[in-house]
Amino acid sequence: MTGTQLRMPTMKGRVAFIFDEVNFDVDQIVGVKNIKITDVAELAQVAMQSYDPDFATTVRPGDLLVGADNFGYGHPHYPPMKAMRHLGIAGVIAESFSPGYWRGEVSMGFPQVGCPGILGFVERWEEIEVDWAAGVVRNHTKGTELPFEPLPQADAEMIEAGGLVPFLKRQAAQQRERKEHSHVSGT
Repeated sequence: MTGTQLRMPTMKGRVAFIFDEVNFDVDQIVGVKNIKITDVAELAQVAMQSYDPDFATTVRPGDLLVGADNFGYGHPHYPPMKAMRHLGIAGVIAESFSPGYWRGEVSMGFPQVGCPGILGFVERWEEIEVDWAAGVVRNHTKGTELPFEPLPQADAEMIEAGGLVPFLKRQAAQQRERKEHSHVSGT
């Protein structure tokens, strides 16, 4: 598993919502009419209103979202998932992801887990955990496990770093350190 040597963010919480629609466009989380709102607190207030009007008051930090195949389909917009992070959502576990959505959210440092079979494995509000080292999603409510697809190394490193910018800064610092070390040692 790629994440074993990394300090991947802990993902243990309740299943806050299950998006069972194939090709789910995350813009629907805040509504297309609200997609240009830049204030994250305002976005969080409108998030999930057409799915669960009480979502913002029932979700807790660490809760997770579950999605069907090709989750994130459509134009990759960041406001819906910014609202979810603001509400405390720790990551998304889905049957599969739209490539544009995946790349955008991983570059933001937001954990994404591809896990075929997840829709039949969990129900809303069950307690689950992503065990990066073991490569499984654990359903603590049912006492069961389901393997997930390993993350590509670069994606795991980007999530662990907190996104693309911190990842690039880390790489640049490591390169400077190697260069300084080789200069000092004369190699």
